[in-house]
Amino acid sequence: MMAISMGKSTRRSLLAMSLPVYLLLYAPLLLIAIFSFAPPPLAKGQTFYWYADLLHSPEVIAAFRRSLTLAIGSSILGTALGTLMGFGLYRYRDRNATGIASALPSLIIYTPIIMPSLVFGISELIFFSFIHSATGFLAAGLLTMGIAHVTFEAPFVALVVFARLSGLDPNMFEASHDLYADARQSFLHLTVPVIRPAIIGGFLLAFTLSIDDFTISFFTAGPGSTTLPIYIYSAVARKGVSPDINALATLMIATVIGTGLLQYMFTRNRARKLVARPGD
Repeated sequence: MMAISMGKSTRRSLLAMSLPVYLLLYAPLLLIAIFSFAPPPLAKGQTFYWYADLLHSPEVIAAFRRSLTLAIGSSILGTALGTLMGFGLYRYRDRNATGIASALPSLIIYTPIIMPSLVFGISELIFFSFIHSATGFLAAGLLTMGIAHVTFEAPFVALVVFARLSGLDPNMFEASHDLYADARQSFLHLTVPVIRPAIIGGFLLAFTLSIDDFTISFFTAGPGSTTLPIYIYSAVARKGVSPDINALATLMIATVIGTGLLQYMFTRNRARKLVARPGD
């Protein structure tokens, strides 16, 4: 009975400590959503006026299309490159290595992830400016933004894929070779089906990172390549925070949360199937 009582006391203490943290994290997001339902001028009550107003704004529609195009395109390419990167780091690592050599795969994956976005964006700006001044190619615009997004999305996908592969039995690959499968057949018919949940989860993660990125997009954008985060920043700089900006931010928050929930549900359902069918 005392152990149960202590357990309840511990849970209550942890809950009391965690509630202020969650409040600090999510209260601003909740306030944005509440203020987005503000009434139109000279009116009262909560309405969807500002959401409807967004549908009639050519600038918002254009920025939304660019953000969606950028997110989908960069996520597809970033997922493909990240999958190959994660597979290569797993398949060709030296399991007997020690010291720096043993940590090299982790360093390759984690370095772009832990690098500050500001430093990453400035380095991309300098790189694209140098290439453009030397060759005339890669002028600032949607293409440079897409390349920059792929470079910071691929390591996240590689991390997810690498973690999935690390949990597999290495003998599976040897067994496929014993069955006369070459490297291409083994990758397409064994590796890809096994890591498919990680690939899908990596794509959703890359899409989430791209759709709400501001810093890297800001440094690599050019004329006519304004995305939603950049549009929100410029609108706030011009006229301050307004109900239409709150509505737009709420839609972006809902998109990110929805994508995250979709990734969580997919991963959870897959884990349940694996528990129900261990041999799958």
